[in-house]
Amino acid sequence: MRQRTNWLLSGLVLLVLAGAGVLWWLTKPRPWDEAHWKGLGQPDLANGEQVFWAGGCTGCHAAPGAKDDQRLVLAGGRPLKSPFGTFYAPNISPDETAGIGGWTLAEFGNAMTRGVGKDGEHLYPSFPYGSYARMTAKDINDLWGFLQTLPKSATVAPSHDLPFPYNIRLALGGWKLLYLTDDQRVALDTAEPKLARGQYLVEGPGHCGECHTPRDALGGFEPEMWLAGAPNPEGEGRIPNITPGSKSIGGWSASDIASYLETGFTPDFDTVGGSMVEVQKNLAKLPSEDREAIAAYLKALPPL
Repeated sequence: MRQRTNWLLSGLVLLVLAGAGVLWWLTKPRPWDEAHWKGLGQPDLANGEQVFWAGGCTGCHAAPGAKDDQRLVLAGGRPLKSPFGTFYAPNISPDETAGIGGWTLAEFGNAMTRGVGKDGEHLYPSFPYGSYARMTAKDINDLWGFLQTLPKSATVAPSHDLPFPYNIRLALGGWKLLYLTDDQRVALDTAEPKLARGQYLVEGPGHCGECHTPRDALGGFEPEMWLAGAPNPEGEGRIPNITPGSKSIGGWSASDIASYLETGFTPDFDTVGGSMVEVQKNLAKLPSEDREAIAAYLKALPPL
């Protein structure tokens, strides 16, 4: 009887260990193979700058209220409040110690598109790699090259302030298993180049869904409500619905949307406000064709 019990206990231990091993394998950090970042050539710095503005890097990584050239000092430190605690944007200047100057292209690319840090750790999705996952390797390479031309900052950003259990990074592997994908958010006929470009910009580097789409209790997008508006993560007001069914911009034409992104003025001559001010400033630096592509994508969405 005792021998049988010992066999049962041993089998149970092996089963638990096997389950833990499978769980670890399913949720471990998954950077790209090194070959993914090879052969990209010299970065196109002009395109890298456009990707930089499309991605809104200054919105989180520059000092609050920074203007003109100071917007290009990406020292980090800005607090990002959420229901899970307060995240602090890191220093992504080319400083070799406080920033990412000591990183490689592969390390930067894996952080951007796979949420894997320099030391192989899971990154928190407060950094919108869930959107950046759709970015091309060329755009990542070009952006990386442009970032190296920006001023260095020796400022060390604060660590995230997260309560238990959100401070356990291992759990992020499960989050990625549930939510991290590079699939299109909305099925559209992207045979038209303008629409394809708009989808890439909005769902990828522009990461518009990070604010405009509601989330479930675990912080993942509610996919059926893509861009339909969401509570402000900072706790004040609501981020508007930007689908064709919205009361805010549903009646706007594509040219109205493109003009708003360029000038900051609505068709009624109201002005951009709130957190959208920074976004609009960035998008105004894009070529007019890109703003028109964004507008075409937004008009093609299912109305919600």
